[in-house]
Amino acid sequence: MASSSKKKTTFAKLNREAAVRERRQIKEARKAARKLAGDDVDTSPSVDVHPDLLGEIGEIDENGRPVVKATAASKR
Repeated sequence: MASSSKKKTTFAKLNREAAVRERRQIKEARKAARKLAGDDVDTSPSVDVHPDLLGEIGEIDENGRPVVKATAASKR
């Protein structure tokens, strides 16, 4: 019996499957990064204060938290 030349999978399905594979790879990379980081993560509770009450946000530190620069108005 001869094989059919008709395509049995749509491009939409192929694209969805590729997206799923990509998301799984990203998730696996995140998991591996967390595993490598191990004890480097800061588990101390952070004070949740709105940045407008503290001053301007200058930079983001290595843990993804804003580094706040104090302004003259916030020192009063």
